[in-house]
Amino acid sequence: MLARKAKEGVFVCVMYDGMCELSQLPHDYTKRMKKIGIHCKAFSPLTPFLSTYYNYRDHRKILVIDGKVTFNGGVNLADEYINKIERFGHWKDTAIMLKGEAAKSFTLMFLQMWNISEKTPEFKKYLEEEKSENMSDLEHQKKGQKAERGYVMPFGDCPLDDDKVGENVYMDILNRATDYVHIMTPYLILDGELQRAIEFAAQRGVEVAIILPGIPDKKAAYALAKSHYKSLLKAGVKLYEYTPGFVHAKVFVSDDKKGVVGTINLDYRSLYHHFECATYLYQVDCIKDIEADFKDTLSKCREITKETIRNEKLYYKVVGGVMKFIAPLM
Repeated sequence: MLARKAKEGVFVCVMYDGMCELSQLPHDYTKRMKKIGIHCKAFSPLTPFLSTYYNYRDHRKILVIDGKVTFNGGVNLADEYINKIERFGHWKDTAIMLKGEAAKSFTLMFLQMWNISEKTPEFKKYLEEEKSENMSDLEHQKKGQKAERGYVMPFGDCPLDDDKVGENVYMDILNRATDYVHIMTPYLILDGELQRAIEFAAQRGVEVAIILPGIPDKKAAYALAKSHYKSLLKAGVKLYEYTPGFVHAKVFVSDDKKGVVGTINLDYRSLYHHFECATYLYQVDCIKDIEADFKDTLSKCREITKETIRNEKLYYKVVGGVMKFIAPLM
């Protein structure tokens, strides 16, 4: 499809993280893409024995079409994400489609990453909008279109500054919640600060529920997640595992008025070591759809209890305890 659009004259740019070159892609992948008209490059390619940047990976998932429509979420371009092939059972993921002004923010994020290693002469062109496409809510209403309520705020997180944006957004939701916080995440590798925020929210009466994978993609990370179960359960946090397979979704939804959909996992890599992005939603209509998806997923989960923790496989108990010593590297 991308090759066809490029042939039609659409400017197609594809950027992927350099870590993919180790196991997923041939060394001449960018040249192959160029031959079919697609501008393509790896972000921070790995050079064996020379590269020291094995962290600072590009974990963002951004698709921008004409600066007007954006997709953001957990979905990579691979067959398992749409369950065309099966890896780790049924693959559960989420993403959000944005239209309008929010798309410009993701256009800027993409161009900033692309321009780290080269300059795009047309940079400004992709951020400009014609006046007719930038109408106010009042102008939309005059044309008979419904003005959306609430706020949509795309944001990026960068490991090269001191602002822990992703973690701060999550903690703000936890600290301000009054009714519930529902979470889906593939990994649960918590530092003390974030774990305390989750536990304290539950202890003051907020319903905190977390959906995790039932079939892991990485057994060590799975064991490390389980090492948090006992403490979280004691604080009143409700834990569930998705029995059909693997949860790759990164979702927070709270009090029927706040939500986050994006790329940010609850682990050290996403919160401190990677370039990430997400969409913060406040009092928008689709919050109810996010919560409905959470409840639908919950119906396919098994609940974690004191008994299930007691009967857990010895492998996960031992490995989880050992992995705690290197958790910041996970």
